[in-house]
Amino acid sequence: MSGKVFLVGAGPGDPKLITVYGLQCIQQADVIAYDRLVNQELLSHAKPEAELIFCGKSPGNHGLIQEQIHELLVREAQAGKTVVRLKGGDPFVFGRGAEEAAVLKDANIPYEVVPGITAGIAAPAYAGIPVTHRDHAASFAIVTGHGRAEKGNDFLHWASLVHIDTVAFYMSVGNIAHITKQLMAHGRKPSTPVAVIEWGTTEEQRTLIGTLETITQDIQEHGYRNPSMILVGEVVQVREQVAWFQERVREEQQ
Repeated sequence: MSGKVFLVGAGPGDPKLITVYGLQCIQQADVIAYDRLVNQELLSHAKPEAELIFCGKSPGNHGLIQEQIHELLVREAQAGKTVVRLKGGDPFVFGRGAEEAAVLKDANIPYEVVPGITAGIAAPAYAGIPVTHRDHAASFAIVTGHGRAEKGNDFLHWASLVHIDTVAFYMSVGNIAHITKQLMAHGRKPSTPVAVIEWGTTEEQRTLIGTLETITQDIQEHGYRNPSMILVGEVVQVREQVAWFQERVREEQQ
C-alpha cells in the first residue's frame, strides 16, 4: 500500500514561524527529507524512529540532486511510509514543490501541499519593513534574482517591474549589479531605497540599507552573502519607525 507525501513549508528561518499543520506533519512522519535552509530545530519534533535525510543543494548544483529527491519521495511512499518533504519558506515559492508534486501525481502517490511563510514577506517584516503600506506601496512582487542576460536566462520583464511599488528579489546577492542596472535603465530612480536582509528571522539577521545607486558597493563593503532577501521600494523608509527585531537592540548597543 502506498504511503503519503506532505510537501511542507518550514518558514523563513525562525522555527516558531512554521504552521501548526506543518509541525503536525513533522511529528507524524516516518521519513523527513529536509533542505539546506531549514532550521534544524524543527527536526527535534520528529518521532525518535523517524529517518532524517538531508537534501541540501549548493548554488549551481541542483539538477542531479533534484532527480534523486524525486526518486526518494516515490520510493519511500511506495514502501507505505508517511514522508515529509521539508522545504524552506513555502514549497511553491521558488521551492520546486510543483515539480515534486507532478512526479508524485504521475506515480499515483497521494500528497498534500502545506504552505509556509515565505522569506519575501517575513524577512522584511522582521527588519521592520512592510511590503505594502497605505502611503508608500499598493503593489508587491516576488522575483527570482539570479537570471542574467549574458547567460541567456534573464526572462524578467524589467519594464513592468519598475511600475511595481515593492519588489522582493530572492537569491540575488551575486547578481545585484545586474539587477540595479536594469531597474535604473528602465526608469527606477537611482535614489530608490533598497534593503538587504541577511539570514532573515534568525539570530544572525542583519540589515543593510542603501539605494539602487549605492547598494552594490554597500554589499561588497559589508560582506553580505546569501541567504539574503533584497527589497526595493519606498517602504524601506518605514524601517526607521517600526524596526523591532533583536538586531535593533544589537545596533543600539554598538
